[in-house]
Amino acid sequence: MKVTINLFATFRDGRFKGEQRELAEGTTLRQAIAGLGIAQGEVGMALINGRHAPLEHPLAEGDVVALAPSLAGG
Repeated sequence: MKVTINLFATFRDGRFKGEQRELAEGTTLRQAIAGLGIAQGEVGMALINGRHAPLEHPLAEGDVVALAPSLAGG
């Protein structure tokens, strides 16, 4: 299945801004994140089709995933 993945902020460093990926049917959001080499604890926001989603959510054909890192400030 084809899924579009958009990365934000530091997740783009050495990766990409957005691209379409071919993933196996039944791939979860957690598995897709791991496949990008991003540690689960680094993810501050994960959206599927513009809505917050749990990491165990299975992806579907045509989904758009947006990932942003945790932000710190002070």
